[in-house]
Amino acid sequence: MGDPRALAAGLPFAATLLAILGVHELGHYFTAKAYGIQVTLPYFIPAPIGLGTFGAFIRMKSPVTDRKALLDVGIAGPLAGLVLAIPAVLVGLRLSTVVPAHGAGVGLGTSLLFLALQAVAVGPIPDGLDILLHPVAFAGWIGFFVTALNLLPLGQLDGGHIAYALLGRRHRQVAMGTAGLLVALGIFFWPGWLVWAVLAMAMGFRHPPPLDDVTPLDPRRRLLALGAFALLLLLITPAPFFFPEGM
Repeated sequence: MGDPRALAAGLPFAATLLAILGVHELGHYFTAKAYGIQVTLPYFIPAPIGLGTFGAFIRMKSPVTDRKALLDVGIAGPLAGLVLAIPAVLVGLRLSTVVPAHGAGVGLGTSLLFLALQAVAVGPIPDGLDILLHPVAFAGWIGFFVTALNLLPLGQLDGGHIAYALLGRRHRQVAMGTAGLLVALGIFFWPGWLVWAVLAMAMGFRHPPPLDDVTPLDPRRRLLALGAFALLLLLITPAPFFFPEGM
């Protein structure tokens, strides 16, 4: 058995991250149920190394009725997860420590939303200093990153559902363009994006249509779909992980 103190030290991170991921999936679950779509409860995927989990997912067991339902189910998860992730980042940043910057370890990229919350919770960071994230803040950062990944307009990701609800079969052009952008990001910023580009191609650029694939979204939901992709821009960072200079 490991050191109980080490286990206790990891609980704030683990509990916060699992709560964010779980609420994300429950957002999908309850919205799908409201539309009469049969879905499973969330499954958590364990990982033996790294973060300890590959995330969570639910499986749809019946077709989606129309584009409105597809949009609402797709966007409910990211919005629900952010309801926890944003306070986690704010509270975690308050508990974090400002330390002298150094070249050791792995650096974390900061999204626009994270930077805005950092400005509120911590204020400006003087040159030569950096923030050592509290485990709760790190869990919130992971929550932002996972939400950004899910909002990519690809395949069966949440963003893929939203893109199809908005664009119909034209979503394929957006998905292919997104895969090409991931290749570019992988070459110039973070090699991990190349893995996501390969996964995007493996998933394919088709999306199963809802039963009613004719009725378009109403204007309010079209704005909601566009807002989801604006949220993606606030959450994504070109280089989520990097090695600081001097290593």
